Amino acid sequence: MKQQVLKNGYTKRGSFGSLVNFLLHSDGAVSVSVVILGFLFGALLIRLVGRNPMGMYKSFFQVLTGIFWNNKGVMKWEVRYIGEWLNISVPYILCGLTMGFAARAGLFNIGGEGQYLSGLTIATLLAIYLPQIPVVHWLVAILAAVVFGAAWGGIVGFLKAKFEVSEVVATIMLNYIALYLSRIIILSIPGSNTYQTVHFPKTALIRVAFLDNLTNGSKLNLGFFFAIASVLLYRFLMEKTNLGFGLRATGFNKDAARYAGIPVVKSIVLSMAISGAFSGLAGGIVALGSFDYGRVPVVLEGYGFTGIAVALVGNNTAGGTLLAGLLFGMMARAQGIMQDNGIPKEITFIIQGLIVVFIALRSGLKIYLQWRLKKDLEKTTEKASLDGTGAGEGAFGKTVKTDSAAYTENPKEDR
Repeated sequence: MKQQVLKNGYTKRGSFGSLVNFLLHSDGAVSVSVVILGFLFGALLIRLVGRNPMGMYKSFFQVLTGIFWNNKGVMKWEVRYIGEWLNISVPYILCGLTMGFAARAGLFNIGGEGQYLSGLTIATLLAIYLPQIPVVHWLVAILAAVVFGAAWGGIVGFLKAKFEVSEVVATIMLNYIALYLSRIIILSIPGSNTYQTVHFPKTALIRVAFLDNLTNGSKLNLGFFFAIASVLLYRFLMEKTNLGFGLRATGFNKDAARYAGIPVVKSIVLSMAISGAFSGLAGGIVALGSFDYGRVPVVLEGYGFTGIAVALVGNNTAGGTLLAGLLFGMMARAQGIMQDNGIPKEITFIIQGLIVVFIALRSGLKIYLQWRLKKDLEKTTEKASLDGTGAGEGAFGKTVKTDSAAYTENPKEDR
């Protein structure tokens, strides 16, 4: 019986096969799916502890829209929630770009935390010691944060390229070196105590009156626009330039890239340096945008590590990382509101962990689905040979040609 062929090339009978292959070949669909699963499991956990999951979803809605209901049930709108959400998302976006850029070049940069701290430290020093010239003051401090983040990442790239030192081990060690160096340097600033420095001059801050008024006093600052520019730069460098092509080629196969004349050593160092620059920028933005004084770091703040999850959810793409960073920023901003709604804020960390676990299982899912397709092909080929026919249909509803031993996504091609 002839089957109806859908627009996507799959048969109606093979709707399950369509879903399977869609998930197999679409990273974006998998990312959306795992996020939804994370929220569903989070809601289930909230129900198991005897709370109402709607409190969590109301908190997320309030962060995204600024709409909430007061104790009298009257709906109100407060734009400050949106401003705070966008502000807290900035370091997640930038640290996600750090991980994603290195990953596209075949490297695993988990040193975003150290690169972030290096940018934060130099921005703090320059905010206090540079001449108080409007615009120039904070601009120089931000540029220095980018340079120091790039240098901190470039060290790892050099060690990897020249001496084959594992970038995983090197970045982990440099994270702690950056933490304790930052503490020593910032504590040495006159007027500093265990937690903070003296207040910054206004010329060092990247908060502007326009955004303060627009978001009703939130901490949203120019850093958000720097993050958007970084996303666009990431996409341009990686997708539209020869440099990006060389980095991606190196990531796919170093030997083939070297044979094609691509300077592999230079590519590795550059990829880690550019990668670190994004986290350095994040450190400078947090230092000069979210606080009026320098902070003495006590522990690793976690932006760099969360950036790994952001990059994974965003599939190491510019747009995907932007959306994932906004997602993780939303969950971070909603924690206090969730507590007001009777929901433990720790549930957001559980959801983040579940999302990362589901993302990690994606490769396993792909292997399983490919194994299923291979078994389906073998059974169809065997049946076709016994029946004396040249082709058959698999369990996934896809037409398989036995003479070519390969399935096609469009049944029309085989009829």
